[in-house]
Amino acid sequence: MSYPGYPPQSGGYPQQAGGYPPQAGAYPPQAGGYPPAAGGYPPAAGGYPPAAGGYPPAAGGFPPQAGGYPPQAGGYPPAAGGYPPQGGGYPAPAGGFPPQAGGYPAQPGAGGYPSMPPAGGGWGAAPGGYGAPGGAPQGYPGGPSPGQPMPGYPGAPATNPSMPGYGSGGPSNPQAPAMPTGYRGSIKDFPGADPLKDVEVLRKAMKGFGTDENAIIELLGNRSKRQRVPLIAAYKTTYGKDLTKDLKSELTGNFEDLVLAMLKTPAQFDASELREAIKGAGTDEACLIEILSSRSNSEIQEIARIYKAEYGKSLEDSISSDTSGHFRRLLVSLCQGNRDERPNVDISLAKQDAQKLYAAGENKVGTDESQFNAILCARSKPHLRAVFQEYQHMCGKDIEKSICGEMSGNLESGMVAVVKCIKNTPGYFAERLNKAMKGAGTKDRTLIRVMVSRSEVDMLDIRQEYLKTYGKSLYTDISGDTSGDYKKLLLKLCGGSD
Repeated sequence: MSYPGYPPQSGGYPQQAGGYPPQAGAYPPQAGGYPPAAGGYPPAAGGYPPAAGGYPPAAGGFPPQAGGYPPQAGGYPPAAGGYPPQGGGYPAPAGGFPPQAGGYPAQPGAGGYPSMPPAGGGWGAAPGGYGAPGGAPQGYPGGPSPGQPMPGYPGAPATNPSMPGYGSGGPSNPQAPAMPTGYRGSIKDFPGADPLKDVEVLRKAMKGFGTDENAIIELLGNRSKRQRVPLIAAYKTTYGKDLTKDLKSELTGNFEDLVLAMLKTPAQFDASELREAIKGAGTDEACLIEILSSRSNSEIQEIARIYKAEYGKSLEDSISSDTSGHFRRLLVSLCQGNRDERPNVDISLAKQDAQKLYAAGENKVGTDESQFNAILCARSKPHLRAVFQEYQHMCGKDIEKSICGEMSGNLESGMVAVVKCIKNTPGYFAERLNKAMKGAGTKDRTLIRVMVSRSEVDMLDIRQEYLKTYGKSLYTDISGDTSGDYKKLLLKLCGGSD
């Protein structure tokens, strides 16, 4: 499955007869190939552009605007209606990237479970695969991609005398983590899976004396979300019984929790996890931040819709009644699902935001938490990655260290988690998994949530980050920290050892 028309399919791009480039007589002319022979493009003197000396033109040629390319105001694309479109940007905020027909994530207000890309090689099986996790393409006009160094800036005096000049400290080329392309999940569609046949396997595994846990593990561990979720309806259609209730009566403990989590839609699972994090004595603040900082706008809006339908209270009201102060404001901002999702980055705006963060924290007696909240919750993730690099380049200090020095308690941990998730999402989840397993006892709810929710998003990248950071494979640590059927199914989600 791929974005419509990309990579090239039969009849795709480039188009055939009549397409781009057109055939004989079209632009560019075919005779002579590309670049064409004399008379082709670029033209000889007297061609287009008309300036003597061919291409590029002398002063007054094309492009005519002062400031060269790219145009400074607003970056590239230069005009409304250009490419990509400015209103809503590319990709479109609702529907995510790629906007597959009926694809995932679900649209706000839509009922039921969103359909996924069709089988036939599975999700991302086409050449080029499924785009980088997170929705937006990682390359963006007007600025470097996350894997590339920021441009160096001369150590000129800052416009604001209270701000340090660029080049005054810090690494000259801070690096953001490279974002691999292609499908990065560990679980793929199982070719030819049939929900009616699958529920027969589940029924047989639970029928009679004892339970065949291995049959359940082999089935669920080899089905994607798209193939697992319909089993609930297929089971009730076939046997007139509730699959969830039957599984609860047959399974126990963490294995039961993991199996039931895998049968929920992503939004249903996230809504139930947020509910568990809020209700009762105490609040799992880390869970709230984890979900709200890592999901796309459309995913958050779908989570909020399901939360209200399931629990009779809005997600925002639940958060507001269970938290307080600036931490509450951070969570309320995130749960709006209204972050800018345009992929383009304006470096001059990134510099301004970096200076605002410096002025609100390091360069101020006290801290203006509202300024941090406004920038971290509203700006696009590609833009914020540029802001963090500018911040370090500007004052020689990592943004996370500045937050730790200026804030405390839940607000500090929440802000740092948002920054970590935006800077390097797989690295953030690798850390969450390591903390869930290290030390005495295992935080099984966190372990289950991350393994289930990321198995079809970026599990391969999380495994790489885990190995790089902790010197052991995620597979090895799960094997050593869990046991039995629970371990077997978690290792299916992990997908292999590194």
